[in-house]
Amino acid sequence: MLKSLITSETRIKLLKKFFLNSSTRAHLRGLENELGESSNAIRIELNRFEEAGLLNSIWEGNKKLFQANDRHPLFKDIHNIILKETGIDRVIEKVIHRLGNLSSVYLTGDLARGVDSPVIDLIFVGKSIDREYLARKVMQAEKIVERKVSYIVLDPSEAESYLSKYKSADLLPLWNSGGSDSAY
Repeated sequence: MLKSLITSETRIKLLKKFFLNSSTRAHLRGLENELGESSNAIRIELNRFEEAGLLNSIWEGNKKLFQANDRHPLFKDIHNIILKETGIDRVIEKVIHRLGNLSSVYLTGDLARGVDSPVIDLIFVGKSIDREYLARKVMQAEKIVERKVSYIVLDPSEAESYLSKYKSADLLPLWNSGGSDSAY
């Protein structure tokens, strides 16, 4: 989908990296290794995004770290486009209805860190989750988005201690029953 709108593969990779999870921080050399793109191509795109106000930068020692500007007027729109590009939005739509007393859904793994992956890793938190229904809906969603979906289900009583082991850049809230913190 994005390839028809944005012809730069480097730009698409950077959008996914920074706009899926706004907590993600990265520096030029790390991005060069991770994305498999030339440092010059990455530098040009980072500079464009920074000049447009889409990325903020800070210096840590001799490294310039970049992070999405979540206060930019287009941040939410770009974030939602990236959710659609990865198929995460369709997985959530397909799975959360009639699931039980679901309180929240989190994205983890490579996609949460902004690295494209054939696997969508999710954590479902809730009471009395219908696991058979969940398994059926996940299989349906996998066919739609053409990615594997890996998930775990946690009771709310165990969620806080389990989720505390993740750094903010490795855990992205996608949905919650209150709607206030959800990315979707």
